[in-house]
Amino acid sequence: MTHHHNDESGRDGISRRHALECMIWAGTGVLWTISGGVPVSLNLLGAAQAAEAMATGFTFLQISDSHIGFDKAANPHAIDTLKEAMGKIQALPQKPAFMIHTGDITHLSKPAQFDNAAEIIGGAGFDVHYVPGEHDLIDDGNGKAYLDRYGKGTKGAGWYSFDQNGVHFVALVNVVNLKAGGLGNLGAEQLAWLADDLKAVSASTPIVVFAHIPLWAVYPEWGWGTDDAAQALGLLKRFGSVTVLNGHIHQIMQKVEGNVTFHTARSTAFPQPAPGTAASPGPMTVPAGQLRGLLGTSSVTVKQGGQDLAIIDSTLA
Repeated sequence: MTHHHNDESGRDGISRRHALECMIWAGTGVLWTISGGVPVSLNLLGAAQAAEAMATGFTFLQISDSHIGFDKAANPHAIDTLKEAMGKIQALPQKPAFMIHTGDITHLSKPAQFDNAAEIIGGAGFDVHYVPGEHDLIDDGNGKAYLDRYGKGTKGAGWYSFDQNGVHFVALVNVVNLKAGGLGNLGAEQLAWLADDLKAVSASTPIVVFAHIPLWAVYPEWGWGTDDAAQALGLLKRFGSVTVLNGHIHQIMQKVEGNVTFHTARSTAFPQPAPGTAASPGPMTVPAGQLRGLLGTSSVTVKQGGQDLAIIDSTLA
């Protein structure tokens, strides 16, 4: 994993650099808490405190980039690895309140691919909140297939917000008219909606934003960023705790900037190379025995009172 961070110290004397560098837990997952926008790895807090964080809040799950319909060498059985991921979710001892899917549900926006994804993901029995990836908007109707299924109650190309357990969730769409290798874009209409949506939200309310392409410049040369993200992030400056969840790059990366913690998720379909380590992004073929260790899901716990978040990243291995 590659970490991007700054060196500011947290309120409890634990530097952000140290917190981020200590996030890998037994090589398989990450568990961390956010307090006032400052991340602290829960394995630094001790088993009792970590258990309390999980036991005293509500949990939601993030899955991403299932790419149903993908059948190339990097993973000829993407539908099966999604089934494995959903099986692990169903086996969780603490059931999540809901799931979010941060895009690329399908690989080619085909009706059968959407049908298969709905059957597998819906079979877990949880409410699911979706945003589209660029692979979900390439039907003949330029996204009509996605909106017909998931657009009820949304605005524009599918953006929306909701509140649960004291947390304000904002779903953004940054993949409309995306050019190959180009940066994501939110657009003036969505940014105006976001400003209006946030007006009535107290600055003390934790905010969780989720979209497909990262809202920070992971690697612009590969289109791994959003060109007008700074305008959206400017609207979030007054909030004490903001967490941004994304997919698209098929690997875990974290970054902290002031009150905002960014977190990208693994895919359930195939890995992609680390930024700049290949000629271009795209499906990365690895030995079969390594594949499931590079695929996975994220579980997020919000403590009662809405002050802290904890995220566990789990692989399929």
